[in-house]
Amino acid sequence: MVEQIVAWTLKNRLIVVALLVATVALGVVQYRRLPTDAFPDISPVMVSVFAEAHGMAPEEVERLITFPIESAMNGLPGVRLIKSTSAFGMAVVYVYFDDDVDIYFARQIVSERLAGAIAELPEMHEPPVLGPISTGLGEVFMYYLTADDTADTGGKDKLTWLREINDWIVKFQLQSVRGVTEILSMGGHVLQYQIRVDPYRLRKHDIDLGEIVDAVTTNNANAGGQFLVVGSEEYLVRGLGLASGLDDIRAIQVKVVDGTPVHLGDVAEVAYGSEIRRGVVTRNGEEEVVAGIVMKLFRENTSNVIERLNLKFDEVRRALPRGVTLVPYYNQSRLVNNATGTVKSALLLGAALVVITLFVFLGNVRSALIVALALPLCALIAVIFMKQTDLSANLMSLGGIAIAIGMLGDASIVMVENIYRNLNDERNKLASKAEVIISSAREVARPILFSVAIIIVVFLPLFTLEGVEGKMFSPMAFTITLALLGSAVIAIVFAPALASSALGVGGGREARFVGLLKRAYRPLLTRAIRMRKAVVACAVGALALTLLLFSFLGTEFIPVLEEGIIQINVTMAPSISLENATETVMRLERIIKRFDPVEETLSKIGRPEAGSHPHPVNNAHIQIALKPHDQWGTYRTKADLVEALNRELSQYPGVQLNFSQPIQNMFD
Repeated sequence: MVEQIVAWTLKNRLIVVALLVATVALGVVQYRRLPTDAFPDISPVMVSVFAEAHGMAPEEVERLITFPIESAMNGLPGVRLIKSTSAFGMAVVYVYFDDDVDIYFARQIVSERLAGAIAELPEMHEPPVLGPISTGLGEVFMYYLTADDTADTGGKDKLTWLREINDWIVKFQLQSVRGVTEILSMGGHVLQYQIRVDPYRLRKHDIDLGEIVDAVTTNNANAGGQFLVVGSEEYLVRGLGLASGLDDIRAIQVKVVDGTPVHLGDVAEVAYGSEIRRGVVTRNGEEEVVAGIVMKLFRENTSNVIERLNLKFDEVRRALPRGVTLVPYYNQSRLVNNATGTVKSALLLGAALVVITLFVFLGNVRSALIVALALPLCALIAVIFMKQTDLSANLMSLGGIAIAIGMLGDASIVMVENIYRNLNDERNKLASKAEVIISSAREVARPILFSVAIIIVVFLPLFTLEGVEGKMFSPMAFTITLALLGSAVIAIVFAPALASSALGVGGGREARFVGLLKRAYRPLLTRAIRMRKAVVACAVGALALTLLLFSFLGTEFIPVLEEGIIQINVTMAPSISLENATETVMRLERIIKRFDPVEETLSKIGRPEAGSHPHPVNNAHIQIALKPHDQWGTYRTKADLVEALNRELSQYPGVQLNFSQPIQNMFD
């Protein structure tokens, strides 16, 4: 079989070269289309349900809202776990599915059950909704809004005005970016038109609250009235009653007393107000800002989404009122680029070392180049299959190729070296080049295939891992296996065809370095054979010592990647108010800003609007942006800075600190 394949490749070298070029081109195209992430997304297939219950205590939320929704989700196909969280004013139910369930099918059946469960819930201002179509690592981009003194707020509080701009301008435009599933607002105040009734005036005019509600409801709507035909034209008839401002609300008629109309402004104060909030965003310990959290769509390419967001930001800035500044302060692209860049650098360095080593040992530039060509070809073959199986380019999948870089050339080394040796053997002078190459390939084909198969078998246990471990490590096993299979194909198909074109008959000689190694190796081998008992004893002793040292090694699930940002998770007393929590965090920020390496701090206290983790108000995340390393002053490493920050901030009473990084925190 091998002889027939090699003979065909030698007769059809142009076809083989064309296949090689096509493989390279397809691999490059597929690599550009690969989703790019820092880590494999280990998030489960999960659908979240958010229900806002304004003013309800956690006990009532659990009994009246969470339990009915959670009970309704039982019995859905593919459900393996249901969890929930009940907090002040909010219920969140998490429905976990088996990993092979399609996320959109899962959301459909949860939505159907939720529609039936709503009938059992108490009257709510807003019905329960499904969470974003995203994952635990979906918070890929964050920004904040500030306004200077030149901004015209129209009589509204600055934070209320900024929140309105974010909700009605920024979010609407960013939501149009492909790959964005949701944008969550946090900080500022949600604008309300508040009617603050005066009970004494109500009593004076004999009006109750029900009449106020009915009057506002019935007098705040537009109505259609068909059309009138006048001459040759149609005129649309409309009833305009929709309130467009405070004056319109004040002018609503509530009642007629003795022929005199009583308007809403006669019995109540109508003014701008703000919704009760459970989240605050602060910056540098100096001011509050309004922030937005961009959620990436499930299985979208993180790098592409961030690139499209950056392009969109210039357009959004032009639509903002004068005096408003839109500042992106965090995105995952830096870590993604660092992670994939590290692996790419390792691949290039490994390839360079392999080429140098091949040249030194083979002693022939053409042979070394043929083998070196196998390295990128194997990687591109793995990339082609990664794209077909929806694997992303990340630290683990690309890391698998980097780990296997030394093994990918083995099969081609054996094949090319054997062909090169036989072509320069005096005994093959009378044979044709094709015959020598076919004979050489037949000699080593079986050992090559067996060696590749043995290496692949070593990685097979990784395919049996399930859950988080399986999602984390199976991409590495998958890419290594694909690359090794590619190396076998290249050694059997491409290497003989290239060798027949690049290598000549005769004139070759053994490399000097190899000759020196042989002369040094022979006496060592002879002595080892004579003292075989001592050699075996040393090997067993070394194995025992290795096992002993291995037991003292530290362990961790994954390596910690440098994200260039420090995140401090702050936990305060459970009974603390949002105002005091904000004051505490701003004091911590002012302390942090005194450190030379710190460029900016931005803190999220409590939770954003429905769609993210329902953190209580005693929980805060302080993100610390760092200056370039040459401006760090006395701090040499990030670990030194973290230690100094911990030592300084731990002295503040009533707080517990946990130092992490944004993606590391989400991953944990």
